[in-house]
Amino acid sequence: MESSNETSYQAREGPILCINNCGFFGSAATMNMCSKCHKDMVLKQQQTQFAAASIENMVNGCSSSSINQKEPLPANAVSVDAGAVDLKLDSPQPIPDLVSSEPKPNERPSRCTSCRKRVGLTGFSCRCGNLFCSVHRYSDKHECSFDYRSVAQDAIAKANPLVKADKLDKI
Repeated sequence: MESSNETSYQAREGPILCINNCGFFGSAATMNMCSKCHKDMVLKQQQTQFAAASIENMVNGCSSSSINQKEPLPANAVSVDAGAVDLKLDSPQPIPDLVSSEPKPNERPSRCTSCRKRVGLTGFSCRCGNLFCSVHRYSDKHECSFDYRSVAQDAIAKANPLVKADKLDKI
């Protein structure tokens, strides 16, 4: 009877820890990984497949329209290992930076146009297009070239169109 116990399947008594030793519990459905580690692994596989496909398309010169016609494969159906690919080009072409990670620095710090005081984030932009400090922000405190009167007249004229009644026939 002891020999039958040795050959039979014995279930583990406790929960299974994640095989990545992250401290969470895994399950057999996620290959003994926790849900986070499993999602990370699937994401890495998809990125590897995409990179391998794009490199293959660059080497073979396939068009992008033929890529869209293919159906995507499930992540767990295919495992792809991206190997080293040597590309030989006739003339070296620089690869353009599509996204610049470094913001362009300002040419100089923002200053009030009238008194040259540094304003930083608290500067006020006027309609004349200049930047002013809190003292010179009003149009009467600096020599503003913007014509507020004509802009206001135009706004009133657009908001209140001229309404004329039809002429009535006199009896």
